[in-house]
Amino acid sequence: QVLLVESGGGLVHAGGSLRLSCAASGFTLDLNDEHIAWFRQAPGKEREEVACISRLDDRTYYADSVKGRFTISRDKAKNTVNLQMNSLNTEDTAVYYCAHKSRGCKGRPSNWGRGTQVTVSS
Repeated sequence: QVLLVESGGGLVHAGGSLRLSCAASGFTLDLNDEHIAWFRQAPGKEREEVACISRLDDRTYYADSVKGRFTISRDKAKNTVNLQMNSLNTEDTAVYYCAHKSRGCKGRPSNWGRGTQVTVSS
């Protein structure tokens, strides 16, 4: 079973930046050749997809709420998928999860990580 591991979460002031990273534990998946998405879930809210990167041409997709502030990208040397988050605000506070989508960015997630907490203080 694929195990995805997120890292990079933490506490940041509003207006600050964080960089999240998603890796596959035990080399069970080559993230350089997969559709990978980032989701987030804030307390009391449904899980929301914020970004996805396609394996076909590294095309990226973003939720309107993060467009222009977040960037999803691959680090092919490290075999990770990263989420650079800039201009953070308190509404970005959530647990962030990476997910593998075997059928493309418009498909459903196949595997999930355990999440990393991002807290933005005002």
